[in-house]
Amino acid sequence: MCGIAGIVTFDNSQVDKKILVEMGNRLAHRGPDAHDIWTNKKGDIGFSHRRLSIIDVAGSPQPMTSASGKSTICFNGEIFNYSQLRKSWDYPYKTNGDTETIIAGFEKDNNNFVNSLRGQFAFAMHEQEKDIVHLYRDRLGVLPLYYYQDSKKFVFASEIKALIVAIGSIPEIDKKSLADYLGQRGVPAPNTLYEGIKKLEPGHHLIVSPNGEVKIESWYEIPDDSEVNHNLTLQSASQELDTKLYGAVEAALVADVPVGAYLSGGIDSSLICSMISKIRGGEKNNLSTFAAKFSDGSSLDETPFARTVSELLGTDHHEVSVSPEDFINTWPQLTYQFDAPIPEPPDIAFSFLAKKAREHVTVVLSGEGSDELFGGYPKYQYANLVNKLSKIPYSARGPILKTIEKMLPASMNRQRTLIRAASQNSEIASFKTWFAPFTPGEIGKIYAEQSHNAMEEIHKESRGDVIQRMAYVDLHSWLSDNILERGDRTSMMHSLELRPPFLDVQVLEFSRSLPSHLMANRRESKRVVREVARNYLPSEIFERNKHGFKVPLDDWFRNSLKEYAYDHLTSRDSLAYELFDKKVVKQLLDDHVSGKFNDGMRIYTLVALEMWHRHRATI
Repeated sequence: MCGIAGIVTFDNSQVDKKILVEMGNRLAHRGPDAHDIWTNKKGDIGFSHRRLSIIDVAGSPQPMTSASGKSTICFNGEIFNYSQLRKSWDYPYKTNGDTETIIAGFEKDNNNFVNSLRGQFAFAMHEQEKDIVHLYRDRLGVLPLYYYQDSKKFVFASEIKALIVAIGSIPEIDKKSLADYLGQRGVPAPNTLYEGIKKLEPGHHLIVSPNGEVKIESWYEIPDDSEVNHNLTLQSASQELDTKLYGAVEAALVADVPVGAYLSGGIDSSLICSMISKIRGGEKNNLSTFAAKFSDGSSLDETPFARTVSELLGTDHHEVSVSPEDFINTWPQLTYQFDAPIPEPPDIAFSFLAKKAREHVTVVLSGEGSDELFGGYPKYQYANLVNKLSKIPYSARGPILKTIEKMLPASMNRQRTLIRAASQNSEIASFKTWFAPFTPGEIGKIYAEQSHNAMEEIHKESRGDVIQRMAYVDLHSWLSDNILERGDRTSMMHSLELRPPFLDVQVLEFSRSLPSHLMANRRESKRVVREVARNYLPSEIFERNKHGFKVPLDDWFRNSLKEYAYDHLTSRDSLAYELFDKKVVKQLLDDHVSGKFNDGMRIYTLVALEMWHRHRATI
């Protein structure tokens, strides 16, 4: 993958090439292998590119202009089926890479070429004849693309820090997006925490005209419940998923550089590694795998399971251990890389993991997306129960359940989350609460501003039963705006390309054909994936419940990080002191330290926001 950036001016001014270069410099970590800029003949459009060489390492420089001179591309990503596509379009190829394949498709099949692309991508294309710029983002938003427009210019980039170079100043905080962050640990597209800076939504196409007009349209829609195949059985569905996922893994291995894999010991990464091993020929596969853990002993350590899988497959396994001191020392740097609050504490460990992986490989495959596509979170197992409870009038249900939640001990965190979700006054509020540090009602107590209601709009479009609706919302928000943003930043800060085979278009569309009972029931999550895993993994791996990568926040914010939290959230120069209810924030800290509640995640959410506020001026 790479870093891309560009400027389009509307006021008859020339694009400043020095700014293009500096935009590229801000993205150097995304592409350390090569850098170049391009401007059109009029000088009012310019592209900047940083390259991480993966395919056709010696060739395919960018920005790249077509043989006809009619099109110029600035591309971030990988097209896994480019070899097949090259044969579809009659074009005088001069390189052996996927970049020129996209140009060929654009010129030969302008209306439909993007639907043929199998991979992950975000790219800009200048169409000389009409003098317009096209921006495209892949179906699920694996790769990022941000933009900003004022009366004089339109600018875009892979990361916000590059945009700010062209904007010339740091935008104010978007107050509505701040409310979204409190409830979701991230901001749903198209908004960001920066006023005026937008994210191009996954599966969307943006067109910039010479007069400054910007048009945005969807080029891909995730299939809805009308595609569900009720004739599928667990056996037939697992057989089909096995075939499609295996093909996706095989496609994702295309590269002219070393490829490895993350191996957490969970079902998803273990299954991916097993398929890689089979594709490469078993014990001779020489696959490098990577796992991480916290070294303080209080965290859930899954590395023994990773070692079990590594020994089974004969991989060259590497582990990295992260201490609380590493956590604190890395937090500011990672905040800079994210251009946002770090949404999840494990991201700091994942950044160490990526650094270790980059010492051995340039590309890693990972298991992202499986939980959202196939019902992997505990909330999917409880969705039908919460839906039944919601039939009880809120006036009776809400107060009773909130009282029960307060009575439960802090150790029963999963049960408390279930009850919090069931105590909400609407389905979308319930959906938000599963991952929310603060429920909608709690946000109202701490912060007066309303949110953008982006998830509410997504929820209105969802169809099917409660599990299908939940998955639809996750695919349109949580996946792209949390999971994939985190994966991109933690890997690309170390010039490492991350590829998630579960998000292959064929796997995605198959997942949308599943009846919900094949995704999850009260006893088991991710049923179809587990059934596939039976063919590859020992039962101790595929029968395990999902744990995720745990960070001991509750303990840390009572001990080693207690003063750190109070300083960041109660000092007079803090964002929390300026914008949030001071009494509510102080009570949150006091109740946690006293042991009355386990509120480490809520405290982390506020401290991460404060960290971003303090360091965003350094962008």
